[in-house]
Amino acid sequence: MEYVKLGPSGVKVSRLCIGTWHLPRSKDKDLFGINKVDVEEFKKILKVAVDNGINFIDTANRYHGAMTPVDLNHVGNAEKILGKLLKDYDREMFVVVTKVRGKMAPWPNGEGLSRKHIMWQIKESLKRLDMEYVDVYLTHYPDPDTPKLETLRALNDIVERGWVHYIGSSNEPAEQIVESMEIAKKYNLHTYVTIQDPYSLVNRRIEERKIPVARKYGLLIMAYSPLAKGLLTPKYLSGIPELSRATYSESLKRRLTKENLEIISELNNVAKELDITLPQLAIAWILYKEKEFGVTIVPIIGVSKLQHLEDNLEALNVKLDTDTVRRVEEIASRFKW
Repeated sequence: MEYVKLGPSGVKVSRLCIGTWHLPRSKDKDLFGINKVDVEEFKKILKVAVDNGINFIDTANRYHGAMTPVDLNHVGNAEKILGKLLKDYDREMFVVVTKVRGKMAPWPNGEGLSRKHIMWQIKESLKRLDMEYVDVYLTHYPDPDTPKLETLRALNDIVERGWVHYIGSSNEPAEQIVESMEIAKKYNLHTYVTIQDPYSLVNRRIEERKIPVARKYGLLIMAYSPLAKGLLTPKYLSGIPELSRATYSESLKRRLTKENLEIISELNNVAKELDITLPQLAIAWILYKEKEFGVTIVPIIGVSKLQHLEDNLEALNVKLDTDTVRRVEEIASRFKW
């Protein structure tokens, strides 16, 4: 496993990050009729990940692991599962990321980036994870009702208290990232080390504005949905598999148009020509773009089956040439996201 620096910090993280937004689903259902997470399968996945040197794990207080959107009966589930499974290992092996912002309770201050909400939720996340600290704490998305300085001071305080080691943001517009960094510098507060955004061969929106910002400040980019929520795999070419994400994600299902599926098929054929899989092609493409843009990017892989992880790991050995990259970009440019 290759390791890269967590932005401007001295911490080293693996070239791939395990995500917990979507975990293996069980056929068993809970009292609310929601599919449970297949914890035993995730345990196997985690072991293979660790055995292969992955030390970077991403979660969030809102995640359940087997449903979307997540109602208030199911928030926090992914953190609880992750915390329980990590007890099999030395805590210091891992760089654990979690997030704050989303709705966690029905009352007025049950969501947001106010000092009150942040101070409450970091303690709740630590309880669910059963940890003394998290390595990286991200704002999940912006909160227009809270002044940035209030949020940044609260984040600074939880770092000073030792509950969090580093901070960053997710889904924050480029100009707001700049504003956050400059406010933090002005008031001598802890600044971001990473930003997290969707990035894939069929969703390249961060390239124009966010990648230059990341490069300017030396921030690590945590790229979520590098396989475009599973679209950059061949599994949907012959229908929607049982328990797959498209069975419960309407936004994903809407993208399974005839035109998009034809594009996925073309990309899959290119991968076959290269004697690799489509997911390997998609991940290798991101790592190629990292060098092209001069910024560090770590794909966050959501794994629902052990063989998916084994397949994704092989992507680290794939080296794409410029002609292949331009060819797949031309094909993917027709995709309607």
